[in-house]
Amino acid sequence: MERMERTTVALRAQDPISQAGVASQLRTRPEVNVVEWGEDDFAPQVVVMVVDTVDEDVLTMLRHVQRTSDSRTVLVTTEIDEQKLVSAAECGVVGVIRRAQSTPEHLVQVIETVARGEGHLPSDLLGRLLAEVGRLQGQVLGPRGLHFTGLAAREVDVLRLVAEGYDTADIATKLAYSERTIKNVLHSVMTRLQLRNRSHAVAYALRQGLI
Repeated sequence: MERMERTTVALRAQDPISQAGVASQLRTRPEVNVVEWGEDDFAPQVVVMVVDTVDEDVLTMLRHVQRTSDSRTVLVTTEIDEQKLVSAAECGVVGVIRRAQSTPEHLVQVIETVARGEGHLPSDLLGRLLAEVGRLQGQVLGPRGLHFTGLAAREVDVLRLVAEGYDTADIATKLAYSERTIKNVLHSVMTRLQLRNRSHAVAYALRQGLI
């Protein structure tokens, strides 16, 4: 029988009771190997940080992990909102669990997900974050002619018309630009995003939900 490769995990909690409680839950699990912080020459694959809220002290700890290792960080927290999530993500957090939902089974599942290079968020928090992204796009970036994809509004307009089958001359007429401008816009988009041709550019725009 092939032996399961265990994920090495280090714990950091703001109080000793939480540290001992989470450690005792994880030590009985065959999927993970709990190590003391810095006991090995190599960094653990995953760092689990148990906190009440994401304050400046927590962000400082997260930055330290991010700066000193390649470990991926899971945050187990009592309370978090989308703004604090963004701050945590900027400090390298790729998995978030609320303490009320952190059963041993769920925690191990998230640890394994993160160790594979994926991320995890509570579904309600993900929904609110997406809503916030939409609000920022509509209220902040849109009026400035910008888009989260890195495309300007004019570039999006050109790609939409390319997708509808219009040639350069037709697009120039519809958007009241010169043909040279349209060609330059397409060239800029394809160069910047490493797209091979117009079809590839249209496929990119479709995947991004622009058209």
